[in-house]
Amino acid sequence: MTIAVGEKVPDFELLASNGDKVKLSDFHGKHVVLYFYPKDMTPGCTTEACDFRDYHQDFADVNAVILGVSADPLEKHQKFIEKHGLPFLLLADEDHKLSEQFGVWKEKNVFGKVGFGIERSTFIIDKDGVLVKEWRKVKVQGHVEEALQFIKDNLA
Repeated sequence: MTIAVGEKVPDFELLASNGDKVKLSDFHGKHVVLYFYPKDMTPGCTTEACDFRDYHQDFADVNAVILGVSADPLEKHQKFIEKHGLPFLLLADEDHKLSEQFGVWKEKNVFGKVGFGIERSTFIIDKDGVLVKEWRKVKVQGHVEEALQFIKDNLA
């Protein structure tokens, strides 16, 4: 069962790239941009992360925090952050429980190889913990700007 727009998002806790356990409730009073991506250091994921990096201050200006989530371990997240100067936390969802909660853990066919992985998706959670917007099967180009504009138009 996945979380639907309009529903309160259950509190979750994951290990973050700073070494701390992070809960959604830690960000109460802020809007949360929770973006799920397939894998650190891959071209599309790098572009998306760098777009979020480049707009990080714009999100902060509208009281929004960015959290990236993939099934990669912390060590890969830390290398990804260092290599690209990412100013936000990446969460390690190695058992993909959070990804399953949001319905983004999917069967994928990559170059003829079938397996499971994260479908690139973004969710906006308002300052009260309610899911207010979702984008599934995200195309990277222009997506970060669209997410920022949604917050400006609807939540700021």
